Amino acid sequence: MDWEVKIETKLKDGILDPQGKAVKTGLKSLGYENVDSVFVGKYMEIIIKDIPKKEDVSEMVEDMCKKLLANPVIEDYKYELNKMEG
Repeated sequence: MDWEVKIETKLKDGILDPQGKAVKTGLKSLGYENVDSVFVGKYMEIIIKDIPKKEDVSEMVEDMCKKLLANPVIEDYKYELNKMEG
């Protein structure tokens, strides 16, 4: 069984987001005065092959997020697992 994994990360509440602040400033300078906040995160898609059980894929993705894809000290992450057809 092959799986498509979609992972999103964003800074935890209370962590300063200088990139988000820069985007907000840029948007306001372009005339988008109603923009109140901007939060910048990461989005990743990963294909995992030849693992039949969803629980095993989930365990692998958790491990990847904790070790490399997210910084658990300052970032929250969530992911979605989808079976691939074919």
